[in-house]
Amino acid sequence: MSTIDAYIEAIPEERRVAFQKLRSVVNDHIPAGFNEDLSYGMPAFVVPHSTYPDGYHCKPEEPLPFLSLGNSKGHIGFYHMGIYSKPELMEWLKKRYAEEVPTKLDMGKSCIRFKKMDQIPYDLIGELMEKMTVGEWIDLYEQNYKR
Repeated sequence: MSTIDAYIEAIPEERRVAFQKLRSVVNDHIPAGFNEDLSYGMPAFVVPHSTYPDGYHCKPEEPLPFLSLGNSKGHIGFYHMGIYSKPELMEWLKKRYAEEVPTKLDMGKSCIRFKKMDQIPYDLIGELMEKMTVGEWIDLYEQNYKR
């Protein structure tokens, strides 16, 4: 895909509305300084080179990734780098998710998988998005990943 709109158009109808709503919630709540972009073939929110010139350590020509939204065969993937870098944020998310969603949190090593479109906790995702600024993410990234 060459654009975010083209990516969304390719999502199966039964997940497209939920995907668009999730993307909208992220856009409405993510702190200033993150840019929406197509990164690694999916919609992403990144720290632009103008803010963090070093870029991503794995691929410095790419901006520093923070969050990606992906459509997979049976789910929407929500990849939030901050929750893997800050244990207290991960614990907060697990606790709140258990309080708000009737199904168990389905998490892989690098993503939350939303399989039931009617059980995506949009308000919780909005709250999560407000919990980390660009500066905090850069600090965590440099502490945990950059060598």
